[in-house]
Amino acid sequence: MIIMDAVLETEADVGFAAWPVAAEARDGVLVLSGRMSRIEVGAAMAVIFDYGGIPTAPIGDLHHLLDRHLADAGGLVAPGGLRVRDTTAKAEILPGCCCGLEDWRQWRDVLHQGSVWLGHDPGTDLAYTGGVVRLRQELGSGSRPARVSEVEIQLDELPGLLAGVQLRLQGFLRLVHAWAGEIAPRAAGRLVTVLDENFHINGSLELG
Repeated sequence: MIIMDAVLETEADVGFAAWPVAAEARDGVLVLSGRMSRIEVGAAMAVIFDYGGIPTAPIGDLHHLLDRHLADAGGLVAPGGLRVRDTTAKAEILPGCCCGLEDWRQWRDVLHQGSVWLGHDPGTDLAYTGGVVRLRQELGSGSRPARVSEVEIQLDELPGLLAGVQLRLQGFLRLVHAWAGEIAPRAAGRLVTVLDENFHINGSLELG
């Protein structure tokens, strides 16, 4: 069974103290969905703020702090992307270094057998055969043997997988609104709008 999730790398939240966050997630990634705990949502927001070097105080002005960052940077980015797992083969493909959650919709290009940036170290190779895309990722460094992970996706299954990712991201947005309503009520609506606009969550996927 193929499972596709939107994930964030969690290393950026080490030592974060502006609000409660979950302990570092297993394998260093945090899956975004509408089933996250409050402290997991806090960890996701910590990654986003910390990665962008965005101030978190005064906490009640998070929306203004975020808007000032956007005025300077022009956009919001976060380390992560889409993780693909084959639960039968027990294989997974993770976003590599410099891959960002903001680019998750680029996976639509795979439907047309195009290329997609999935980061480096490790890099991911894509190969198309008929109606299948094979993802291959090689992990290893120095004298240690490389570990190769391969996952195959039927192209006609990809629209459903991406639609599932979008639904879980929409669930994450709802949790962000509830989370911000507790720690920074004036910021809740604006935080959700900014995340939606910069990570391209709502709106048609245009998979046709």
